[in-house]
Amino acid sequence: MSVVIIGGHDRMTCQYKDICKEYGYKAKVYTQAESNLKCLIGRPDLIILFTSPVSHKMAKIARQQAACHDIALVQSHTGSGNALKNILFASLSSLK
Repeated sequence: MSVVIIGGHDRMTCQYKDICKEYGYKAKVYTQAESNLKCLIGRPDLIILFTSPVSHKMAKIARQQAACHDIALVQSHTGSGNALKNILFASLSSLK
């Protein structure tokens, strides 16, 4: 299963990937604006949007991609590791 994380803190990128790996997800993390973010998102199983540390443009792109391609989108105000763990745990629980 794959997840794309939009936003969050630059210093947490490796931790985000490690946490996702613990839960069986392959992760792509974009904490900074990319010129082709729309293409980079692709078609993951889940998009996680950390709304506090992200630009409005990145948040808008994430929401549009989720709506257009029927991808689950979870938003969290904080970009902490515990918030990510809770989101991944809940998403795995809902799939069972």
